[in-house]
Amino acid sequence: MIFVGRKQLNLSLIQPLLLGLGLLLCFVMFVPAQPTKRRTTPPATTASFEQLTQRAEAARQADNLAEAINLFQQAVRQKPNWIQGWWSLGTIYYQQDRYGEGREAFKRLVALEPRGGVGWAFLGLCEYQLKDYQNALLHLQRGRDLGLGGNQEIANVTRYHAAILMNRFEQFELSYAVLQELAKFQNESPSIFEAFGLMMLRLPYLPGEAPADKREVVMKTGRAAYFMAADKRAIAAQEFSELLAVFPQMPGVHYAYGLFFLRDSPDEAVREFKNELQISPNHVFARLQIAFEFLKRSEPAAGLSYAEEAVKLAPDLFAAHNALGRILLETGQTERAIKELEIGVKQAPDSPEMFFALARAYSKAGRKADADRARAEFMRLDKIRRSKKESFIGDSTEEKKP
Repeated sequence: MIFVGRKQLNLSLIQPLLLGLGLLLCFVMFVPAQPTKRRTTPPATTASFEQLTQRAEAARQADNLAEAINLFQQAVRQKPNWIQGWWSLGTIYYQQDRYGEGREAFKRLVALEPRGGVGWAFLGLCEYQLKDYQNALLHLQRGRDLGLGGNQEIANVTRYHAAILMNRFEQFELSYAVLQELAKFQNESPSIFEAFGLMMLRLPYLPGEAPADKREVVMKTGRAAYFMAADKRAIAAQEFSELLAVFPQMPGVHYAYGLFFLRDSPDEAVREFKNELQISPNHVFARLQIAFEFLKRSEPAAGLSYAEEAVKLAPDLFAAHNALGRILLETGQTERAIKELEIGVKQAPDSPEMFFALARAYSKAGRKADADRARAEFMRLDKIRRSKKESFIGDSTEEKKP
């Protein structure tokens, strides 16, 4: 069995998510994106290497993992560029919870095969266990971007860890997008509910780290959010109704309920966001949701105060500058709009939305050259995003080969 975060997570909760992954590690073969050229070696060395690999695989199949590690180590010493050897070592170390050694093996693997998404994903998983959370998120994302070979179990484990780390780093909207992907493939489970609940309540904790007095509200909120993400609206509505009945004054609950209404009943959503502000006056995201909703309705003046307060409360949040800049542009305050949008671009230089808004503002100000540059950057970033999305969808829908 593969354990995930023994100190961070309740092991009994994560088990459904990892079902099958332990077996996969025994049989999945790492296929390099580009085959390596055969090298001519003396017959004696080749025979010795071949004998080592045969014995190593036999030991692994017999579950004699200590012997398998020893033999694989001898083999990669003879042939340091042997991709399959580093993959085998890394996965065995991961199975045995030897995450430090696994990390080093996967580092060697991705150095040899930098286009292999599965290798990056397992490097990130090892780093997560070692509490190197920033690198873990970076490498999990790289694995997802490169593609995970259509393997649904590995894809789900990667999504889950990427999502909970995004939440920990307060990247809540990104976390929701990844959890929403997961909800399409992963059956309901306590671990998924907890991840959704922490994200919806904007609690930047890893699962298992939230204060004990918030445990119940996290799980109830997470159940409702999971069914919302899975597009089971009737069940989600019932869950949210029960949540509000039990926790009518709990910070974050009305915000979560507002998100449920946002798609089909925007008036109800705005009402719930305003209810949230009565309980949590400094709730930045409730203010932003209201501001963006008024932009959507072509009523920018009605959202101006909410956007301005969001920027005051969270000056380092690029979404706040995006909302304020766009509202200022629509209300004729072009120079102020440009200033806000330029701040947002500096904070999020990889956001196509920021460059799109800035290009509009430059154009309105008659700054054609600046508008052209911002528009070109928007098109470049948008192309990258669409390419990544198409690659990910291909991985998610690819049928498994027997």
